[in-house]
Amino acid sequence: MELNDANLQTLTEFLRKTLDPDPTVRRPAEKFLESVEGNQNYPLLLLTLLEKSQDNVIRVCAAVTFKNYIKRNWRIVEDEPNKISDPDRTAIKANIVNLMLSSPEQIQKQLSDAISIIGREDFPQKWPDLLTEMVTRFRSGDFHIINGVLRTAHSLFKRYRHEFKSNELWSEIKLVLDTFALPLTELFKATIELCQTHATDVNALKVLFSSLTLIAKLFYSLNFQDLPEFFEDHMETWMTNFHGLLTLDNKLLQTDDEEEAGLLELLKSQICDNAALYAQKYDEEFQPYLPRFVTAIWNLLVSTGQEVKYDLLVSNAIQFLASVCERPHYKHLFEDQNTLTSICEKVIVPNMEFRSADEEAFEDNSEEYIRRDLEGSDIDTRRRAACDLVRGLCKFFEGPVTAIFSGYVNSMLAEYAKTPRENWKHKDAAIYLVTSLASKAQTQKHGITQANELVNLTEFFVNHILPDLKSPNVNEFPVLKADAIKYVMIFRSQLPKEQLLQAVPLLITHLQAESTVEHTYAAHALERLFTMRGPNNTTLITAAEMAPFTEQLLNNLFKALAFPGSAENEYIMKAIMRSFSLLQESIVPYIPTLIGQLTHKLLQVSKNPSKPHFNHYLFESLCLSVRITCKANPATVSSFEEALFPVFTEILQNDVQEFLPYVFQVMSLLLEIHSNSIPASYMALFPHLLQPVLWERTGNIPPLVRLLQAYLEKGGETIARSAADKIPGLLGVFQKLIASKANDHQGFYLLNSIIEHMPPESLIQYRKQIFILLFQRLQGSKTTKFIKSFLVFVNLYCVKYGAIALQEIFDSIQPKMFGMVLEKIVIPEVQKVSGPVEKKICAVGITKILTECPAMMDTEYTKLWTPLLQALIGFFELPEDDSIPDDEHFIDIEDTPGYQTAFSQLAFAGKKEHDPIGDAVGNPKILLAQSLHKLSTACPGRVPSMLSTSLNAEALQFLQGYLQAATVQLV
Repeated sequence: MELNDANLQTLTEFLRKTLDPDPTVRRPAEKFLESVEGNQNYPLLLLTLLEKSQDNVIRVCAAVTFKNYIKRNWRIVEDEPNKISDPDRTAIKANIVNLMLSSPEQIQKQLSDAISIIGREDFPQKWPDLLTEMVTRFRSGDFHIINGVLRTAHSLFKRYRHEFKSNELWSEIKLVLDTFALPLTELFKATIELCQTHATDVNALKVLFSSLTLIAKLFYSLNFQDLPEFFEDHMETWMTNFHGLLTLDNKLLQTDDEEEAGLLELLKSQICDNAALYAQKYDEEFQPYLPRFVTAIWNLLVSTGQEVKYDLLVSNAIQFLASVCERPHYKHLFEDQNTLTSICEKVIVPNMEFRSADEEAFEDNSEEYIRRDLEGSDIDTRRRAACDLVRGLCKFFEGPVTAIFSGYVNSMLAEYAKTPRENWKHKDAAIYLVTSLASKAQTQKHGITQANELVNLTEFFVNHILPDLKSPNVNEFPVLKADAIKYVMIFRSQLPKEQLLQAVPLLITHLQAESTVEHTYAAHALERLFTMRGPNNTTLITAAEMAPFTEQLLNNLFKALAFPGSAENEYIMKAIMRSFSLLQESIVPYIPTLIGQLTHKLLQVSKNPSKPHFNHYLFESLCLSVRITCKANPATVSSFEEALFPVFTEILQNDVQEFLPYVFQVMSLLLEIHSNSIPASYMALFPHLLQPVLWERTGNIPPLVRLLQAYLEKGGETIARSAADKIPGLLGVFQKLIASKANDHQGFYLLNSIIEHMPPESLIQYRKQIFILLFQRLQGSKTTKFIKSFLVFVNLYCVKYGAIALQEIFDSIQPKMFGMVLEKIVIPEVQKVSGPVEKKICAVGITKILTECPAMMDTEYTKLWTPLLQALIGFFELPEDDSIPDDEHFIDIEDTPGYQTAFSQLAFAGKKEHDPIGDAVGNPKILLAQSLHKLSTACPGRVPSMLSTSLNAEALQFLQGYLQAATVQLV
């Protein structure tokens, strides 16, 4: 694509169409852009548009498109085509920093993200001058430019907060510190001075404070892994100024907005984080500064209001106190009873209260409320922070703290009992206090695993939780109902089973509550209870115990999906999946009606898939319906196909990318249930499965390979008879997969199925070419994974076609090739093969080579006979060789490039491991003994003499054992 006005005009028109709400206009435009993004100059056209277009909407759209293009394509993945040409890469890196710094803020943010994506791959090795180019801009004095640099540096260094330690990471951070730490410190000091100079200019202060916030974030990233020497030497400068900023109160920066945090709050929140980092990680060095920070943060907490805009600040400030109070050598700061009482009264209790803002979120923004409250992403809520502070204090002062709070809990419950309608929030706070007091350790899987002995959870459940669950009106006091459900859920491992069984029918009733939070919590609690394990590792609650409630459970779960706001509620769908899994065959009578509801739901969500978890559990539930019903009666598989195929056809025709991997897995499951024949409906689809475009997407590969394997297993004969023209397409797929280091094992799965299930005569003309492709790959890049798969294939071929056929095909490619493969690959590498079925195939294959291949007895291959036998005995007796060469550790099977629909394995679509040899060979050692016996009777004297001259003593001893076990001897 040339950089000219015509192309810029075309691109502008297509970008405008991608913003069209009408999918018939938008989709083709997106497809067009996808089709041209591999062309040279495409990214430069986008950059030209975002710089020069007169239309602001197009500029922003070009910036977003550019960032997403970089996100998808910048990373170079081995075996994958490089989507961005080298000249384009160089041009992008040469221009992007300048462009970012001179663009308006909306575009600056997108380009800043793009720089950090490129930096993650190329910095520092392939982009060494990035930092110096950025640092020189600090001197410009223009804070629009300086903030652009700081924002980019922040998105570039943010990953230091969660990367694992490695030499590579350390050397990168060292390089960054050498270039960046001093200019950053100078900029910090200069910016603080400018704040004093412009103390009365509100616009200047806004820019300066956003710089200070970014500088404070960078400080956190650069200090996270370890305390750098530079920052230790300059701690006085940083900490004194941080402390000054914490106590600063500039009236000009206060905002009227009650919801949105202002610049002052954001800066102070980050400083609390930085102080907590130092208090936790570098307490010795930080000790001189700690008391003044504790005082400043305490004063901040006592004087800050309850408005939402202060939430982040208050929660970070409380987190600072929480991290300090659980360190043994700060214990003395909190020992005094008055201090503890004061913390409880002034910090913890006020921040546990359920505010009107929380009530609004509960009613109107339930999804966000649930995310924060259930999934622990409420890290920045006051309640979570107060809870952590309670836990921190309990570490050293469990007795006194429990005593102080028990008083509060009792008085709150008494207030509620007087006038429930007005005072229900008191009970909510009481439940929250009890929860935070009682819980010492928690896991996602088991809920609370360790509890405070001083709190009687069962008694509290009976007196205060059960009455709310039993109340006949499920829609009254929804917050308290949600609290009660959550209590059951998080203390499920602490409450006795009879109380959990008492709760189950009540939870089922709460699925009918109108409040989204309430019915979601009920579904989640049931799902968690159904996963609990009893003493003998079966589920704690059994299908038999659920029998009286089965119908109501299934009805209420499906009805709950009809509530406004819950049409794609992942908790409800997960509970449906878990109920199916627990109830097993007791759901069979309900399946005819339920499958209709599930397929209808699938059709709806396939129009616009937006909730990946919901969709995953929906497909899991479909798999369970199929499995459970067809286990009882395999013939019902056709009724599932009738229900599902129309929807699947629509998904395939509309190319709903997110759903294809799932559809292929469900189809495999259905096809594997059929007895040995392929229905016509599947054969009609077969040619479409070989289309190259499907195989371009990484996420499709594992499920498509499995589906093709099911086709071969059920209808190898049919394919050879009625679709022989498709065999080259099938082998084309194998050829594509075998060329990729990431997917070669999938290519072998397919090849092994072809060899095992296709009639031999249908493959005669292709066999030699298959081996040639494998040898080309061996010469090009020989990895351990490839060799293991290659060995299994060669031995499967031998088992299927015989040892003579194997030797002949090798030697027809090149004379003496058979011997080379034995000597260079089979003998030295067979010890690496893993997996019981794989090992059995190799053992049987090698036995056949040893005993059914005349060339091994009377040609120059004879010298390999004993080493091969020795390798086979070693394969039986020695531990597996799982060593991997140093240069291969980075090859990850599941490594998916950029953003693509990765493959999501459905747990309930699992496939049983298939053994191509089956019962024909029980014990391969016995087979070896019997085969050697047979060989020795055919040529008496030969085998014992070959053994006695060159097999080592230990191997000989093992072999004697096999012969005895098989009750045969060599002649």
